Amino acid sequence: MNRVQQERWPIGVFASIDAGLGVHLDVVQDLKIPTIQLHAPHAGSRTAERARSFVAELSRLGIRLTAVVGGFEGESYADIPTVERTVGLVPAATRAERLAEMKEISDFTRLLDCPVVALHLGFVPHDRRSPDYQAVVNVTRELCDHAANNGQNLHLETGQETAEALVAFMDDVARANLFVNFDPANMILYGTGEPISALRQLGARVQSVHCKDGLWARNPGDEWGQEVPLGQGNVGMERYLRSLKEIGYFGPLTIEREIPQERDRQKQEIAGAVQLLTDLRKKLLN
Repeated sequence: MNRVQQERWPIGVFASIDAGLGVHLDVVQDLKIPTIQLHAPHAGSRTAERARSFVAELSRLGIRLTAVVGGFEGESYADIPTVERTVGLVPAATRAERLAEMKEISDFTRLLDCPVVALHLGFVPHDRRSPDYQAVVNVTRELCDHAANNGQNLHLETGQETAEALVAFMDDVARANLFVNFDPANMILYGTGEPISALRQLGARVQSVHCKDGLWARNPGDEWGQEVPLGQGNVGMERYLRSLKEIGYFGPLTIEREIPQERDRQKQEIAGAVQLLTDLRKKLLN
């Protein structure tokens, strides 16, 4: 087992191979960040040759890949109603096509020798007795089973549901390889619950996390909150890490700061996040 695998709370960042969300590997290297979650590349880049090349590059740089995160053409995070219409596997019109793509992403993830695939599932219907709800349960089961055949866990990113609703949904899916990628800022941005309370409710289901910060909207749940640099929002990063420690989570602390149109500012703010998390690690793990 190498040093990164033994280390508690190694710093991570959300990264990309090609155009899209996440920083490029030169930023990861410059900031000496040891782990990444990867935004799944475009279909044309999901080849065996590209996988071999990327694995070799990560090995050369000493970077560990901890999750591959799927996303789809046509998704938009413009506002909460648009997210509900366009994001994830919930929208019925695109569900079959997107399920097929997530299976392809899982297969590519296997080529990268990574044990986790993740995604925003979308807004799960509230009525657990409705056919729409059952359809989302079924598609999630199918994706979990495909991931399991590839030796992978599936992580659902938080945000669109309360912690109570997410627990109930996961219990209904009833798959042993289904876990949570916890993003505290998303709970604030979507107005779905106080993040520390939600984290404690989810407990051991949390198997990966994002370190992101945000400010509550004036009307939470109806309007977007505002994403801000780590440490400048309402999450409370020391309290967040203390709560991760309480639930026994010591995996990567993956920074996400999505302002790809401002690459210099993005790098600067990620560097600030690295320093903040490094200081908190020293304080809380000693």
